Amino acid sequence: MRNFSNTKRIVIKVGTNVLSKKGKVDTEFLQVIAGQIAELIQQNRQVILVTSGAIGMGIGALGIRKQVTEVKMRQACAAVGQGILMHEYQEAFSRHRQKVAQVLLTNSIMSNRKYYVNLKNSVETLLGLGVVPIINENDCVSIDEIDLAFGDNDRLSAMVASKIDAELLIMLTDVDGLYDKNPRTDQKARLIPVVYEINKEIEDMAGEAGTKMGTGGMTSKIEAIKMAANGGCKAILVHGRKKNVILQCVAGEEIGTLFLPKRRLSNRKRWILNSQPKGTIEVDPGAATAIMNNRSLLLVGITEIKDNFESGEVVNIGGFAKGISKASSSDLRTLCKDMRKQKDNQGEKRKAIVHANDLVIIS
Repeated sequence: MRNFSNTKRIVIKVGTNVLSKKGKVDTEFLQVIAGQIAELIQQNRQVILVTSGAIGMGIGALGIRKQVTEVKMRQACAAVGQGILMHEYQEAFSRHRQKVAQVLLTNSIMSNRKYYVNLKNSVETLLGLGVVPIINENDCVSIDEIDLAFGDNDRLSAMVASKIDAELLIMLTDVDGLYDKNPRTDQKARLIPVVYEINKEIEDMAGEAGTKMGTGGMTSKIEAIKMAANGGCKAILVHGRKKNVILQCVAGEEIGTLFLPKRRLSNRKRWILNSQPKGTIEVDPGAATAIMNNRSLLLVGITEIKDNFESGEVVNIGGFAKGISKASSSDLRTLCKDMRKQKDNQGEKRKAIVHANDLVIIS
């Protein structure tokens, strides 16, 4: 299970709690991270780093001494801090003669198929050149914007791992892994070494044992790991301040909690699953059963169209699936209306609105 000797592509996520020391980004720790990643590159592995810290860097540079909660001010801090953060990473990696590249993302980029394909090609090219892409959310524009924001970098790291076919996601956090209870309040809390399937029991443990530090607690991390698992990606949740933690994980040492993937979706279906839906199509029980049996969504099975979307955009289907609609919301409303008027028009009723190849069940 922990044999990663043939693992080629790795995503490493380092959060604010791990990066910070006494309320500021620990630049010495950045050098520690850089050294371990550089060693992985020497082993002919490909590494993508997903990092937090831009807002914290900006707060320090601007000399702000109080907690920053206002959206505009957080955006300003991110704009100031991102350049400083990347400079620190460049300095750290340059000591190991390792080149890095900055990649700033928003949710809308990852949810747009054309932009996503271009992004994937760019990242693939960087990896082929031996460059380490350093990815962060573009907080300057995406904070608190539903269509743009990922919510936290846990989700961002999982989306990156899933969409660029990573084999291993290492999430560096401020706890040793997933516990059955909160280790901060219960001395009898037990570390879970391996999770074979993320079910309700595991999700309940995450809710009870989660940390509220940073933007993503344990529940957020478990949801993110589920996303990575849909790409067949293994994940390790581990304390980021352990000595040589990244190298230990890749060497197969039994540290942290290892999460094993249950299913592996195609790249296209992973993109659909992880994309922000533009609207919702409600369906009747017959259509729901057909979709669960890997059948297409037909016009006759639609009961309601919510929100506005265009042809080719991802939509939520009944709360249990996602898919790419072949028609816009306005066209669908017209089609449904016409179909009800022409009750004997079987051909119209059987028109596929979302093809089975463009459907994915939300696990």
